[in-house]
Amino acid sequence: MVRIVPGGPILLAGPVEVAYDGGTVYSDRFVVAICACRRSRIYPLCDTSHRGRRPPARRGDAGASSPCRES
Repeated sequence: MVRIVPGGPILLAGPVEVAYDGGTVYSDRFVVAICACRRSRIYPLCDTSHRGRRPPARRGDAGASSPCRES
């Protein structure tokens, strides 16, 4: 089963086996969270770096506030 979490990771319910380019295999969990935001320090696995962060404002977004200002 694959579940896409809005603003979060892609969850893969298993059994799941993730193989890296070098041949290393990650498969010690029944559910694996794959990073969708590319902020993870252990990419392609999710380390919850997406929590508490706002994506950068895109040019032309109406009402987008600066990430430096408190609302």
